[in-house]
Amino acid sequence: MVDSKLFQNLELEAFRAGITPRTEKSRQWFLEKARRLRRVNRRELMSAEEIKLVNKSQPLIGSMNMFFYDPKTKDTLPFYDTFPLVIISGPAPGGFYGMNLHYLPPVLRARFLGALMEQTNNDKFDDSTRFKARYQMINKVKSLKFYKPCYKHYLFAHVKSRLARVSPTEWEIATFLPTAQWNKASGKQVYKVSRGMI
Repeated sequence: MVDSKLFQNLELEAFRAGITPRTEKSRQWFLEKARRLRRVNRRELMSAEEIKLVNKSQPLIGSMNMFFYDPKTKDTLPFYDTFPLVIISGPAPGGFYGMNLHYLPPVLRARFLGALMEQTNNDKFDDSTRFKARYQMINKVKSLKFYKPCYKHYLFAHVKSRLARVSPTEWEIATFLPTAQWNKASGKQVYKVSRGMI
């Protein structure tokens, strides 16, 4: 079981290993670390110091968020994730559009995150930093082609918790944590479908 100090512990390990944040090497390092984790307590993770709980009806475009979700159309969906990790890309009827990174296999997720981190509003990587994640933009940038299986419409009425906003300094860690909660399919089955869409 992973506790609420997970972000701090991984950051310290990366620092001791001489890993430079927001590089391809750091993404690969966090990917390997995450592969060794077996279980993550999602509720404890949402209470970590590096997470800011915000009102679910006020999503911030370009931010990365975790939350519990119960899809309206779950009976007809082939599979779904009840704990998505979403980069919010814009408002939508009754909710918001966003890219759930869990739909990508970890190797493609690393490449997608790398491309997304080159498309931010600034290079401070503090609370002012946002992904430039509007659909019109990501659909045009070739390096962002991995968005297709991730792009979803989330309804406020079906978000079952507050949004847990991930600090930009923790984007790499959060992206690779094994927190997806799949229903009706395994991660491997989901990844196979996603690869076909790309």
